[in-house]
Amino acid sequence: MTSQAIKVGMLGGTFDPIHHGHLRSALEVREALELDRLHMIPAPQPPLRGVPQVSAEQRLALLKMGIGETPGLYADCRELRREGPSYSIDTLAELRAEYGEQARLVMIIGFDAFLRLPQWHRAGDLLSLAHLVVMARPGYQTPWPEELKELVGSSEVEGADSLMQRPKGGVLMLSLPSMMAISATYIRERLGEGKSVRYLLPEAVEEAIHEKGFYQHFFQHDE
Repeated sequence: MTSQAIKVGMLGGTFDPIHHGHLRSALEVREALELDRLHMIPAPQPPLRGVPQVSAEQRLALLKMGIGETPGLYADCRELRREGPSYSIDTLAELRAEYGEQARLVMIIGFDAFLRLPQWHRAGDLLSLAHLVVMARPGYQTPWPEELKELVGSSEVEGADSLMQRPKGGVLMLSLPSMMAISATYIRERLGEGKSVRYLLPEAVEEAIHEKGFYQHFFQHDE
């Protein structure tokens, strides 16, 4: 039964803009977990972040360009259609309903986001819907806050095979081989200063950003 259950991942983010760090991580997570599908889901305005520089629809369009024909990666616009704040718990509930109870459903987050997990909306319910996979830099150690230890409890597992034995409820720390140190903030700053962003993001995304004049007035937005 395990070998036949579909394996689905959810990777949310602002993607402001999408860059090679996002895309390479998505690809490596998909390979490591042998996911059939990985939904990359732009947030309209994440509850724990400031207002993005470019509209949600524009970021979605850039995400689609960035993914291109890459097998298994999907630009998913469901959170853009939702009224009010975008909460991961709602998205997981939708995906669980779509793929069924036996699907192996995985929410993928970065280590910094993991440390803030207790602040998330209905954080205690996340593992009742999905597994949690935390992208960690190799050798990167930070003590977990007590609140986080209580939340995760004894859910941590070793390795993707153990995780995929069940449809939900596990936590896996996953070190990715590349973990490119590219930040969207750095890209926005360079664009705002008129500097090159070549090789930081896909060529199609770079061309669209220049063509439409996105992020060129980055610093005015922050004043």
